[in-house]
Amino acid sequence: MRRCITSVMVIAALTAGEVQAQQVTDRIKLNQVGFYPAASKVAIVTGSTPAGSFYITTTNLTDTLFTGKLGQEMQSKNSSTTTRIADFSSFQKQGSYVVLVPSVGHSYVFQIANNVHRSAAIAGLKGFYYQRVSMPLEEQYAAKWHRSAGHPDDVVYVHPSAASKERPAGTIISSPGGWYDAGDYNKYIVNSGITMGTMFSAYEDFPKYFDNLVANIPESKNAVPDLLDELVYNLRWMLTMQDPNDGGVYHKCTNAAFDGMVMPGVTKAPRYVVQKGTGAALDFAAVTAQAARVLRKYNKQLPGLADSCLQASIKAWQWALKNPNVQYEQNEFNKTMKPEITTGGYGDRRFTDEFTWAAAELFITTKNKTYFDAYVKHKADSVSLPGWPNVEMLGHYTMLRFAASLPSYAKVVVQPLKQQLKQLADKYVANASENAFQTVMGGSRREFNWGSNSGAANQGILLINAYLHTKDPKYLKHAVSNLDYLLGRNATGFSFLTGYGSKSTMNPHHRPSAADGIIEPVPGLLAGGPNPGKQDDCKYEFSEPETAYADIECSYATNEIAINWNAPFVYLAHALEALQKELR
Repeated sequence: MRRCITSVMVIAALTAGEVQAQQVTDRIKLNQVGFYPAASKVAIVTGSTPAGSFYITTTNLTDTLFTGKLGQEMQSKNSSTTTRIADFSSFQKQGSYVVLVPSVGHSYVFQIANNVHRSAAIAGLKGFYYQRVSMPLEEQYAAKWHRSAGHPDDVVYVHPSAASKERPAGTIISSPGGWYDAGDYNKYIVNSGITMGTMFSAYEDFPKYFDNLVANIPESKNAVPDLLDELVYNLRWMLTMQDPNDGGVYHKCTNAAFDGMVMPGVTKAPRYVVQKGTGAALDFAAVTAQAARVLRKYNKQLPGLADSCLQASIKAWQWALKNPNVQYEQNEFNKTMKPEITTGGYGDRRFTDEFTWAAAELFITTKNKTYFDAYVKHKADSVSLPGWPNVEMLGHYTMLRFAASLPSYAKVVVQPLKQQLKQLADKYVANASENAFQTVMGGSRREFNWGSNSGAANQGILLINAYLHTKDPKYLKHAVSNLDYLLGRNATGFSFLTGYGSKSTMNPHHRPSAADGIIEPVPGLLAGGPNPGKQDDCKYEFSEPETAYADIECSYATNEIAINWNAPFVYLAHALEALQKELR
């Protein structure tokens, strides 16, 4: 129901105590950035309230532009939180507003506007620039977060676990560039794999949109889209991680132990490349095959890079065929080799998903049937959300993306894949209606785990893909709900993207943000999110699945940032910007 009344009429009906209560409160959870005019718009009121109505008012509370009825009280399945829904989807007037609930207060300010998430989406992409290694972040691009180059990585030692006849232990190689992986200062091929694949896929799904996107990075004035420029910065580092003698790929470039909470480059600990492995080789093969395909049209601007990527991909694939089960065994080699390596493991014990993904990318890029046969051989009978230990879905997305141009013998996989994707998307959509926060995220307590926010974003990507293949608007609507979740419509009340929202993450487990002396954290970084596992042993105010989040530097289990968490946010937020005219 819509009606225009003054706030005086609303306040007149309240008691003196209720009038005093009309102040900002985080009991009203909503996307703190805002809403597209034609999209669904939902706020969630937590805790018991006698109010039956809610109001959309101007930010100074002087004009009330919409009134609606609160939904029935619901009990969350993921915590002791109770909720009532305030749905104002029919209100489409552009501007800045708050949601006001008598006896509760009013929400943080939000906007209704076209391109409402554009700034946050660009910030998520710009977050990767702030993670760059081996180059200074200049003030004209990094603002007050400008800093020195960090680790040069031009002197990197081959660790005994990575030694070969051609490169014995202690051999010095150069491996500059790339991105710091997370809140630490190391670089990992496996986690770069899913990160790069997710964002190359964003470009392939929305090329016209990204061709015109400017993120204010040093390369912004060249003739390559900024998204691809950022990916190329990490890609060139990845290429240095392949042993040219045999095609194998080192697992990571790392200190022996984590640096303290200091600025990058302050410590001078030796850097190492560590053990080659099947997972690293296949993730590398997948990324470089996809890069070769995407970058072909930029041969003039990036001469030879696409060809080099394809050659590197094939060599890594061939190494993996000869070494199909080389697990990264950090704890094992530490028993006999020095120095001991104690940084992030990213170890895996099965590689069928990596074979599936790499085969799919090589097949689409080369059209060589050998890779299609490998894809069919290794793929599972069901589909699931991707994560760094399970990247198969990235291969399925690629096969479906190019379904129309597949050779006739390969089209046999298309309909089963579409059906499986749709079934999984429908499962998530069905869970949303029973969720006290009316988001896809939170359909199961199991979804609240380490890096749960990346799960929410990857659910959104799945729904975007379901929409692209069916054009059913329900998938797009529910993808929006998960962006709403990440930006404030969740049980914690936090917007998990640094720098965006009135109550956003302020103290991430991120070394530059902790050590730079600036109150605000580096912007555009997605915190990990609720994780009742609390593996860091920090002090948490709340422990239930959807509330187990602590905005403190100590909490690497819930408040660290990571490139593989930012990447699906980048895809989801930019995809919705690209598709906003199709929302209804």
